[in-house]
Amino acid sequence: MDNERIALIALKRIYGVGDMSLRWLQKHFGSAEAALGATVPQLAEVEGVGREMAERIVAERDEALRRAEQEVRFATDHAIRIYTLADSDYPNRLRACLDAPPVIYYRGTADLNVARIVSIVGTRRCSDYGTNLATRIVEELAATDASIVIVSGLAYGIDVCAHRAALRTGLPTVGVLAHGLDRIYPATHRATAADMTLRGGLLTDYPSGTNPVPENFLRRNRLIAALADATVIIESPVRSGALSTAAYAQGYQRRVFACPGRVTDELSLGCLHLIAERRARLISSPADLCEMMGWAPSEKRVKATSSASAPSTSQRPSTAEPPLPDNAVTRVLRAKGPTQINDLARLTDLSVREVMAILFDLEMDGLVATLPGGMYKLVR
Repeated sequence: MDNERIALIALKRIYGVGDMSLRWLQKHFGSAEAALGATVPQLAEVEGVGREMAERIVAERDEALRRAEQEVRFATDHAIRIYTLADSDYPNRLRACLDAPPVIYYRGTADLNVARIVSIVGTRRCSDYGTNLATRIVEELAATDASIVIVSGLAYGIDVCAHRAALRTGLPTVGVLAHGLDRIYPATHRATAADMTLRGGLLTDYPSGTNPVPENFLRRNRLIAALADATVIIESPVRSGALSTAAYAQGYQRRVFACPGRVTDELSLGCLHLIAERRARLISSPADLCEMMGWAPSEKRVKATSSASAPSTSQRPSTAEPPLPDNAVTRVLRAKGPTQINDLARLTDLSVREVMAILFDLEMDGLVATLPGGMYKLVR
């Protein structure tokens, strides 16, 4: 294990040194190792650090280094890989996020850079409808593409249901944890977690010894969103961690989908609000998701949903395709081909929010598809 990796782990062990301040330190000094060896006046000059944090870094660095070396030994003993942003196999989707953690810990076999990753989350207090729907979605995704990776949070309810359905169907599944890899929370999911390390994986940005305190779960949710191309909300009340995952996914320009439920069901209200506010696209099956993601030709969906007897000519709906609107976004996509949303905003002189609204309408008309990495393309 190289000195830079150990220095990164050590700095993260020091109270108050967050992901952004660690990036500032690396940028200012050229490396985490140089930052860890700097003096108080040198550290205090760094933007976002200040005198108090500088003194804490110098006072605690020896102990932090000792614990970092201990962390490396623990990782080696337990087949845990420690990824940094400098590593080629660091998850590319996560690397694209401005707040990507400088260090993550991973134990498992699943490829974190596979072509298609879907996050599935929902309430811990799910209904039979929710568990059945989560199971069905995973099973149908497995039938569509056996290489899709399912990501969730190993929590009670929808999360663990999605993990277990993936294990049963042979899909790799990754659990994102709000604590170190030396423990499993909740403890009742230990057997599932053990299976996942063999046929998926466990990932966290917290070192060993970190307890699952409440504030860690919100930070955990950002990784669930960032690791995937699409996030599916199965069941959620109006106050739920699943909605924070949806918000993170939106912030990362990832696709968000929600499953509808009855308007009288409390556990459906969060999903219904996401759909009504156009912050999520309504899906009732994986076929909807795959079509909107551009992962399957639309003809496949038509064949799968057609009835045995075709309607008469007078009843058959029109097959005419909607015209492609002529606007700034479509002109850029026509000229440049697949384009990332931030580049679309820059090239059209529109805000990201305005571009997202236009893309939403184009997708609803089947005119635009999403590619990995937040790229959009015209489908015709």
